[in-house]
Amino acid sequence: MAIATASSHHRARLRSRSAPLLAVVVLAVLALTAILRASRHDFIPPAARAAAAGGGGAGGNNHTIAQRKILLDPDFTPRLPRQSALSLSLSQRNALPPRNADRFPRLPDGHLKIVLYVHNRPRYLRLVVDSLSRVDGIGEALLVVSHDGYFPEMDKIVQAITFCQVKQIFAPYSPHLFPGAFPGVSSGDCEGKDKAAEKHCQGDPDQYGNHRSPRIVSLKHHWWWMMNTVWDGLEETRDFDGHILFIEEDHYIFPNAYRNAQLLVDLKPNKCPHCYAINLAPSDVKAKGEGWESLVAEKMGNIGYAFNRTVWRKIHAKAKQFCTFDEYNWDITMWATVYPSFGSPVYSLRGPRRSAAHFGKCGLHQGQGSSNVCVDNGDAAVQLDAIDKVPNIKANWPVHIIKRQEGYQAGFKGWGGWGDKRDQELCLSFAYMHHFKDPSSP
Repeated sequence: MAIATASSHHRARLRSRSAPLLAVVVLAVLALTAILRASRHDFIPPAARAAAAGGGGAGGNNHTIAQRKILLDPDFTPRLPRQSALSLSLSQRNALPPRNADRFPRLPDGHLKIVLYVHNRPRYLRLVVDSLSRVDGIGEALLVVSHDGYFPEMDKIVQAITFCQVKQIFAPYSPHLFPGAFPGVSSGDCEGKDKAAEKHCQGDPDQYGNHRSPRIVSLKHHWWWMMNTVWDGLEETRDFDGHILFIEEDHYIFPNAYRNAQLLVDLKPNKCPHCYAINLAPSDVKAKGEGWESLVAEKMGNIGYAFNRTVWRKIHAKAKQFCTFDEYNWDITMWATVYPSFGSPVYSLRGPRRSAAHFGKCGLHQGQGSSNVCVDNGDAAVQLDAIDKVPNIKANWPVHIIKRQEGYQAGFKGWGGWGDKRDQELCLSFAYMHHFKDPSSP
């Protein structure tokens, strides 16, 4: 009886000693579970949180996959059109590694990646490629050429590039690839100012009563698909936090452009920490620059602009504003609704002389179909002086801020062309196509 009593007392003492330890273990498990659950519900990376707080500084260097994901809008389900055989084949080409890696096996620290987005103006593209071939330092860069659809002559020109690593990507949901279905022209679509109820057709008119034109909406679709793909989809760029330089097929690039861009990127954190980007040319596409001995901070232009991942996260966070604004031009959409939503002026740093120039007469609305081919001879007519062939930016220059931002501003209601809900939903789907829903969400 005494032995039994002693044994029961011993077990009681063990239970009394183990109880606090067990409580600690249980609390630790609960805390860890809460942390893991919170991390699943919040895919926003630290760099993105910093970006949301403002500023255009460099993004973080942590390349973990979890930090690359963003929280999807729970009220929106991404939907992409069913791909055709051509669309699928182009998607497969998008996964191919860059060419010329044997000639340029190493991209040095501090290099810039360059994205050239093109449509169907081969005469222009030849001029741009020729200008790029003369750029000092171009062999250090990765050139990504983004095609809006597939045009054999454009493809052939790019495949002949030998002066740097080059990767081609093709927008697989371009309206030009879908001749009989959305996002191309669908049977039963309303046209012009058709009244859907009267014509028994489908589609939503824009604010001016006009129905969608696939050839027109392709401009905004391509730019947005390209941005989402380059920053979040490509193996070669999705872990790159540096600046990516964006140019177009009607931008003539000066020999000093790459070195000047590197100088501006290096100077921006100290010279203009509130600047979001750098530019190779004034925002006024006809201007050649002031020729001052100072740097210039002004509104972001659409010729030779470069920004980093932190700025991209700020732009991406405004996907709904971008995709629902009734304006078919991507740049006007940015100026009129996205940039103003940041809460402060969006400045871009540039030199006092341009390092890139817009040329030509054929707009992107031309040259997109066999019956409407751009026939401009593509003469660049860009005069280069000796100073345009060497880096011409000085680190000791002050910064002149142009506070009065001309052009499109907040409050501009848009030129229309982007009223169809199908275009808006496709645009939002592009924003989420490289991200995933929280697995714990319903």
